[in-house]
Amino acid sequence: MNLEPVIESLLDTDLYKFTMLQAFLHQFPGATGEYRFRCRNKPAVALCSFKKEIEAQIDHLCTLRMLPAELEYMSKLRFIKSDLVDYLDLFQFRRHFIRTGVSKGDPDSIDIVANGPLMHVMLFEIFILAIVSEVYFHGIGGTRHFAEGRERLRQKVGLLKEFGREPSLRHPYMFFDFGTRRRACRRWQEEVVTTFAREVPEFFRGTSNVDLARRHGLTPIGTMAHEYLQAHQAFGYRLRDFQKMALENWVKEYRGDLGIALTDTVTMDAFLADFDLYFAKLFDGLRHDSGDPFVWGEKALAHYEKLRIDSNTKMFAFSDSLDLGRTFEIYRGFASRVKVGFGVGTNLTNDLGIEALNIVMKLVSCNGNPVAKISDAPGKTLCGDETFMAYLKQVFGVPNNAQ
Repeated sequence: MNLEPVIESLLDTDLYKFTMLQAFLHQFPGATGEYRFRCRNKPAVALCSFKKEIEAQIDHLCTLRMLPAELEYMSKLRFIKSDLVDYLDLFQFRRHFIRTGVSKGDPDSIDIVANGPLMHVMLFEIFILAIVSEVYFHGIGGTRHFAEGRERLRQKVGLLKEFGREPSLRHPYMFFDFGTRRRACRRWQEEVVTTFAREVPEFFRGTSNVDLARRHGLTPIGTMAHEYLQAHQAFGYRLRDFQKMALENWVKEYRGDLGIALTDTVTMDAFLADFDLYFAKLFDGLRHDSGDPFVWGEKALAHYEKLRIDSNTKMFAFSDSLDLGRTFEIYRGFASRVKVGFGVGTNLTNDLGIEALNIVMKLVSCNGNPVAKISDAPGKTLCGDETFMAYLKQVFGVPNNAQ
């Protein structure tokens, strides 16, 4: 391994991996799943050239265990139950559940597949993305880009302080770090997070990265991801009911905690058709992750109004390809009518003057059956089975030309 270890802690991942893991532990412990890696843009250097280093980093990842102090931290999160902490105490990645190779569809890329027990392989995702991103970052020049990154970070702090001089709307502005998966490197994410926490604590409210939250006394942020809802397509429910059952099972698990629901597993319109008065009262708010945020927000506000729910009691969390300027625009559009928060990722943790990798590692099957996401934005839809995708669209009344 030419680099120092990219991952040194099993908490160096997003909080929602643990919250989803707990729900699966209690309700579907025997489920299996398959996750596949994909790079959506063309790297400056072919990813296949980093295959050996990536494999060495995965080998190291599979040696790690939770430390006593980390387990103690997890046990103090009020929504984490003792049996999940016990599971994490026993947990260690098994190398035979993940394989790498040169991509058949693109010989310049790399193929990474994790297949096995869902409660095991689901935890690979964030670590693998962080490994690929950091190995690539060092391969194209690495830390020589830090000077540019620090200047851009300084400008971001300046923008936030300038924005803070504007008259505040009914609800305050807040943003969070959601940048673990596509960060330039672990060291840079930590510098970014600690800078914001120090310079603009009135706006910066936490991070999805559990390790950084623990070590720097920040609030860990996260609830559910698409994989949680997608898995319910394969848990034996009637397909038309999978979203309602996923939400119901979340409520059963957390009973009022972690109440932000993700809306775009099968388009916002299909989600709202399932998000009735019962769920709208139980959940604290909604997360936007694809499509026009203003169109999405107006639909959500109209839905709450139709249900006679005061939208000012709810939260909209925006997390789709944001930069700070975009968050300011969205804030001005909605913060007089609803609470708003912004999860900003790549633009915080990989903005160093070089193009970041647009990489994902998504659940493609569960219990041996295909699962799919029909996004509100082109390029984010993912499914390896066209027949299942067509059926899913038919069941939810999504047009065939939808992306």
